[in-house]
Amino acid sequence: MTLKGRIHSFESFGTLDGPGIRFVVFMQGCPLRCIYCHNRDTWDVNAGSEYTPRQVIDEMMKYIDYIKVSGGGITVTGGEPVLQADFVAEVFRLAKEQGVHTALDTNGFADIEKVERLIKYTDLVLLDIKHAREDKHKIITGVSNEKIKRFALYLSDQGVPIWIRYVLVPGYTDDEDDLKMAADFIKKLKTVEKIEVLPYHNMGAYKWEKLGQKYMLEGVKGPSAQEVEKAKRILSGK
Repeated sequence: MTLKGRIHSFESFGTLDGPGIRFVVFMQGCPLRCIYCHNRDTWDVNAGSEYTPRQVIDEMMKYIDYIKVSGGGITVTGGEPVLQADFVAEVFRLAKEQGVHTALDTNGFADIEKVERLIKYTDLVLLDIKHAREDKHKIITGVSNEKIKRFALYLSDQGVPIWIRYVLVPGYTDDEDDLKMAADFIKKLKTVEKIEVLPYHNMGAYKWEKLGQKYMLEGVKGPSAQEVEKAKRILSGK
């Protein structure tokens, strides 16, 4: 049987999801229900279009010259790519045959035994840490963060480079003690190369409305540049 994956969309010239110019693949489906999600239309596991791994690589190869000259690669995001771990693993295997750098943008809500092959072909993980406290993590995402912590520690033990991503949402993820708790966990990871604090924005709110869903953070304003810098200092242990 031909391996296929459900994909929401592609981005040809991504510059925010790993080094260099990236071919970005947005997978369909996500187990988390983040109240600030700006890709609400990627949650449904049955939506999107079916592709084979080879078809994804064929799309990527249209931009290979830009990817190579910029030191870029392919980034698979979502939705949540680990839901289709076997498919993404094959995409990455084929990408590496072309000498292309592979990056996985994930919330880390994964069963280790189901992603071992995927991680084998992954050069970089962009790991989204939603919240360090389990009770607040459940409020924000609908799930516990224990599985995510185990995944992060697994990456560290396997020597996989990690870029931490933390969305700063005023009133939800910006408490100083909570940030310090997150920093304490990040210190346990031996392979963290970068910490990015992403300021909350509501630019994806229209997607909720289009789907007939209530956007939970209506009226919440994004953090100031000073608040973002403060959070970054704390998370970096400074």
